[in-house]
Amino acid sequence: MSQAANSVDLPPAPPPPDEPPWHRLNPLVLIIHPLRELIRYIPVLVGLFFFGRSGDTQQWISLTVVVALVLRGVLHWATARYRITGEQVELRSGVVFRKARTVPRDRLRTVDITAEWHHRLVGLCALKIGTGQRDKGLILDGVTRSTAERLRTELLRRPSAERPRTPASAVTSPAEEVLASMDRRWVRFAPFTFSGVAVVGALAGAAYQIARELHVDPVSLGPLRQLATWASDTSAVLVVPAGVLALLVIVTAASVLGYVLSYWNFLVTREGSGTLHIRHGLLTTRSVSIEESRLRGVQIKEALPLRLVGGGRCAAVVTGLRTGRGDERGGGLLLPAAPLGKAHEVAARVLRETNDPTTAGLRRHPKAAARRRVIRALGWALLLVVASWLGGLVDAVPSWLPGATLVLLPLSVLVGLDRYRSLGHTLAGGYLVSRHGSLTRHTVALRGDGIIGWRLHASFFQRRAGLMTVVATTAAGRGGCHVTDMAAAEAVPLVGAAMPGLVEQFVEPTAQR
Repeated sequence: MSQAANSVDLPPAPPPPDEPPWHRLNPLVLIIHPLRELIRYIPVLVGLFFFGRSGDTQQWISLTVVVALVLRGVLHWATARYRITGEQVELRSGVVFRKARTVPRDRLRTVDITAEWHHRLVGLCALKIGTGQRDKGLILDGVTRSTAERLRTELLRRPSAERPRTPASAVTSPAEEVLASMDRRWVRFAPFTFSGVAVVGALAGAAYQIARELHVDPVSLGPLRQLATWASDTSAVLVVPAGVLALLVIVTAASVLGYVLSYWNFLVTREGSGTLHIRHGLLTTRSVSIEESRLRGVQIKEALPLRLVGGGRCAAVVTGLRTGRGDERGGGLLLPAAPLGKAHEVAARVLRETNDPTTAGLRRHPKAAARRRVIRALGWALLLVVASWLGGLVDAVPSWLPGATLVLLPLSVLVGLDRYRSLGHTLAGGYLVSRHGSLTRHTVALRGDGIIGWRLHASFFQRRAGLMTVVATTAAGRGGCHVTDMAAAEAVPLVGAAMPGLVEQFVEPTAQR
């Protein structure tokens, strides 16, 4: 038999699959990156050209740093490449030190589109892919708005082995349902948040830094010199109230301005595919997308001044996304300072519930929890009073300060009692609801299927008072929902009611009698 007869014809090998192409950032970033760096170092440039002295080595070094930063922005565009595959997102950049960053798509938590003022000048934005970790995620700084929207829609689609990969250019956004929109009347709640204090502090720090770079003493300037002279020649009885009033006016104005700039055009929508979109901002616009399948609950936050005028904020509890302080930075903010009823309404609509679980009636904690809170608050107040009196003995503080600190004692008692009144917990409609706090009261509703474990612990003083803290651990929010200082006898029944059959196997028969 011939060799040809023994041969078997094999089918040709399939061609290798086409890999997704690498893309570059928009060339217009060559304008915004140097512009951003130059504006950041304006005090250095002003000090160099107008206040600098010939041969000032420090200022020439500063100018060299500015040039290096501008050059870094140019090199970043020239070397940055990104692509999206079915399994991951890749970004490469760098000349001397090559950097390659990869984010698996199954670890993706949020997609954030931000357009600061310098982006909007040339029609670009920054796309941030968040993984829920403490790092900065992966940022594509310099893509058009249309490209960012297409990439966001593609990234939030679950890859499927049975379905061919759809190019980003062919992805379209489904219709959206509006869950919340900005009402201009909400601006009245801005002065009752703590944001104005942070804004004033940041501005004061920036002004001090600029004055230091320019080698200028602020007190030597005309208006400030006159103000300092008036304060030194006037009784403290008039200076202190005037200073407090001026500070309140400045903080109020800063709060309103910050609220308008951050939350103007605030909008929360839901796509039919199950994705929440949060958009807000005036000069700097931001758009955050959260997969609804990762939503584990909501949190209502009420700062004390905001609570006094019937206001509150609403934040999402999302798997892999930390919430707490600065929810707007983390992307979990569902509603800024607004009427409390509106916050509850938005929470219910986001959870697809008839009523917000955080409005359920809570079970009060024992009186021993009230004693613990009053004693703790009084301890801090007594510490400040003693420190001020010791400072007065050595003339280290003003003579009026030790007497003024005595007012902290009754105030601390009121704060402790208010913290106790805020304590409570319940199980409502498949949610564990817990409340705590006074200066900022937090009410968290955590869905039962989002709880991955339980932790019960009691300190020495809690055991003596018959109290216990129960933590429902979760991969969302701050890592757990805390039920603080509840009755120790009710801790195990609470866990058993939330997850039947979980703890009964670990409880001794004598403990069940």
